[in-house]
Amino acid sequence: MEKQIDKIMKLINFRYFLVVVLALTGLLQFSLMLGNVQGTTYNFKPLQLAPETVRSTKTIEDTVKTEQEKAKAALEVKPVYVFSDAIVGQRTAIVTSLFDYITTAQEEADTKEAQLKALKKKLASVDNKEIKIDLSDEQLTALLALDNKQLVHAKKEVVSFVKAALERPIRTERVASEQDAVESKIRARLPLNLAAQDAIVHIGRASIVETEILDKDQTNKLIEQARASVEPTRVLQGQIIVQEGQIINDDMYRQLELLGMTDNQRSLKPVAGLALFILLEMTFIYMLFEREPLTLRKKRNALLITMIIYAMSIVLMKLVSLIANDFDMLIFFVFPTALATMLVRMLVNERTAILITVLIAAAAGVIFQEGYSAVLQMEMALYIIFGGFASLFFMRTVEKRSHILTASGIVSLVNLVFIMFYLLMTQSNYGMKELLFYAVAAFASGFMSGTLAMGLLPFFESAFGVLSALRLIELSNPNHPLLKKLLVETPGTYHHSVMVANLAEAACEEIGADGLLARVGCYYHDVGKTVRPTFFIENQMAGMNPHDAMAPEKSAEIIMAHTTDGADLLRKHKMPQEIIDIALQHHGTSLLKFFWYKAKEEGKELDEADFRYPGPKPQTTEAAVISVADSVEAAVRSMKEPTPEKIRKLVQAIIDDRLKDDQFDECDISIKQLKTIEEVLCETLNGIFHSRIEYPEMK
Repeated sequence: MEKQIDKIMKLINFRYFLVVVLALTGLLQFSLMLGNVQGTTYNFKPLQLAPETVRSTKTIEDTVKTEQEKAKAALEVKPVYVFSDAIVGQRTAIVTSLFDYITTAQEEADTKEAQLKALKKKLASVDNKEIKIDLSDEQLTALLALDNKQLVHAKKEVVSFVKAALERPIRTERVASEQDAVESKIRARLPLNLAAQDAIVHIGRASIVETEILDKDQTNKLIEQARASVEPTRVLQGQIIVQEGQIINDDMYRQLELLGMTDNQRSLKPVAGLALFILLEMTFIYMLFEREPLTLRKKRNALLITMIIYAMSIVLMKLVSLIANDFDMLIFFVFPTALATMLVRMLVNERTAILITVLIAAAAGVIFQEGYSAVLQMEMALYIIFGGFASLFFMRTVEKRSHILTASGIVSLVNLVFIMFYLLMTQSNYGMKELLFYAVAAFASGFMSGTLAMGLLPFFESAFGVLSALRLIELSNPNHPLLKKLLVETPGTYHHSVMVANLAEAACEEIGADGLLARVGCYYHDVGKTVRPTFFIENQMAGMNPHDAMAPEKSAEIIMAHTTDGADLLRKHKMPQEIIDIALQHHGTSLLKFFWYKAKEEGKELDEADFRYPGPKPQTTEAAVISVADSVEAAVRSMKEPTPEKIRKLVQAIIDDRLKDDQFDECDISIKQLKTIEEVLCETLNGIFHSRIEYPEMK
C-alpha cells in the first residue's frame, strides 16, 4: 500500500493531496450525516384525518398567533383623554364677543342696512376655526332688532349655558347631545321671535365643542406597551401538533408548515448548515497538517491514518445511530468514546488526537441528534470528549499493552461518572434494569476502546510502516531473530550495540528526541556485521585480524559495506524504515581514516571518496546522536586506563570532527543540543568506565 501511495505523492504536491483527501472524507461524512439533519416530513392535507400523532421537533415561534395576541392586547387599551380648562374661557369669551358685535353695530349705524353691513363685517373677521357663524340676513336683522336689555339678557343666559356645558368632560361622541341640551335651554329661557331665537341657538350650538381631547401619543405608548408585554406564542419541542385520528384544521396545518414538516416544506437550510459544519471541521484538519513540521512521508502517513480513523469513527457512529431506535434506552452510550483518540495518539501525536477527539464529538452531536433536540445532542458530544481526554491523560507513555488496558479502565470510570451525571440531571426515576444497562454500557465503551485500539494498531503499523512505541518495544525483545543472530554470530558487536543504545537513549531523552527509537535503532544498527563478522575487531578472537593480509581499499570496502548489508537484512525481515535509515546513516559519509591513512602510507594514489561511507548523512536527530554514540563507545572501549578528562577530550574531538566534516548538515540538531549530548555521554561513560578497587591477592 505504501509503495502505491509513494507513486501518487510523486505526481502531486502535498497540499493538493491534502485537499483531495479532506474532500473525499468530507463527502463521505456529508452523505452519512445528511439523513440526520433533514428531519421527518408528512404528506398531510388540510381537513383530512391525521393517520398518526405528530409532535414538534423543535421550539419555534408561531408568528401568526403572536401577532393576533398583540392585536387583541392593543384593542383592550383604553384611549387616554385630557380635559382642557382653557376651552371654557375661550368659548365663553367668543360668545360674549359675538353679542358685543351686535351692540356695537347698532351704535355705529343709524339705518338697518348700515347696521347689517357693519355686523357682517365684524362677523367676517371671526376665525372659522374658532367658531363657525353661518347666519342668514334675516337672522342677523332679527338680532339687530333686539333692544339692549334683550341682548344683555340673551348674552348672559347663553354664556351661562355654554359655561355650564363646557365645564363638564365632553368627548366627540357627546358633543351633539350637549348642543341639543343648550338649544333646549335657549328656547325655553329666551322667548324671542323665531328668527332671533334661531340665531342665538346657532351661536349656542357652535360654542359647544369637545373638552376631553384624545392624547394620541400617550395612547400609542400604552398600545405599544401592551403589545410588547405579550409573550411570543411558541410551538414547543415535543408538543403535540396533530393527534392521531384528529381532523387537521387550518391552524394545525399552518403550524406544520411553520415547522417545515410538510412534504412541500422540505428546507435546504439544514443541508447547507451541514455542509458548512463539515467544511469547518475539514478546515481545522487542513490547518493542522499544512503546518505540521514533519517530513513529507511522515506527514502523508499521519494524514491518511488520521482521516481513516476519523472516517471509521463516523461510520461506526452512524451504524450505532441506525439501531438506536430499536432500544428503549440510550444505546449510544455503548459507543467506544476513546477509540479514535487512542489510535491517533499512538500512531500520530497527541495534538492531532486532541483535535480529532473534539471533531468526532461534534459530529456525534449531529449523528445522534434526536428529533426533539435543538441542533446537537450535547450529551453524546460531551461523553466522547470526556472519554477521549481521559485516555489522553492516562496514556502519556505507552510502552506496554497493559498501559492501554489501564487507560481503558480509567475511560470506563470516567464514562460511568458522566452517565451518572446525565441520569441525575434528567431527574427521572430509573429502575435497576436501566441502571445496570448504563453501567455495563460505560464499561463496555471504555474496554472496547482499548481492545479495538490494540486490535487495529498492527494493521495501521503494517499498512503505513508506522513505528509506534509498542512496535518498538516488540522489536527490542532479545528473542527477535535478528538480535539472536547478532548475539550468536557477533557477540562483541551485540555488546557494543547494547552499550551504544544506553548512551544514545540517555542523550536523546535529554535533548527531547525519541529515546526509545534511538535504543532500538542501536540494537540493529550494526546487524550488517553478521555478514562478515570476523572482519570487525570486536568479534576477532586469538588476535587474528584478516585485514593484515588485505589491501587497504579492500578492507575499507568490507568495513563500509556493513551499513548497506545491514539495511538489506533489515528489509528482508520487514523492519520499519526508521530502523533501516539508522543502519544506513549511523556513519553518514564519514571517512574511514585508519585504512585511508594506511593506503597513503603505502604510497597509493586513491580517491578519498572510495574511503567514505556511502551514507546518507544523518537525516534525523536520533541518527545523529547514534552516530556520535557509536564512535564514542568504540573509541573509549579501546582506551587504556580511561579517565574523566580523557573521556571528555575524546568525546569533544569526535563531535568536533563530525561538525567539521559536515555530517550534521542534513539533520535538525543545534550546537546547544550537541553540548548537551557531550555532557550526557561523558557522564554515562564515566559511570561505565569508573575506577575499580584493586582487591588483594588470595593466598
